[in-house]
Amino acid sequence: QVQLVESGGGLVQAGGSLRLSCAASGRIFSNWIMGWFRQAPGKERDFVGRINWSSGSAYYADSVKGRFTISRDKANNMVYLQMNSLKPEDTAVYYCAADPFGTNRAYRYWGQGTQVTVSS
Repeated sequence: QVQLVESGGGLVQAGGSLRLSCAASGRIFSNWIMGWFRQAPGKERDFVGRINWSSGSAYYADSVKGRFTISRDKANNMVYLQMNSLKPEDTAVYYCAADPFGTNRAYRYWGQGTQVTVSS
């Protein structure tokens, strides 16, 4: 069983930066994928990006590519989402998730979310 806890959300002006953290308790295996998702009010949850736990390779949604960076700290079971050049449309609740099957389609564990609000 893995528990995920996000932190680092808040209010920021457009053009600013935030770094979200995701602390994972329990064992994360090398084949796992860690993902970030977001959900704006009244909208469906969207994929933001993911990182391969073993290799550290990351993949991003087009909407955040070039602005957001995902990283992980294997020693401390942490995943980070560095968000730069934030836009009002980035306002959402951001969720960390873990896919223990390594398919990017089976996110089994989810955090409680952290709110990010970008003012114009």
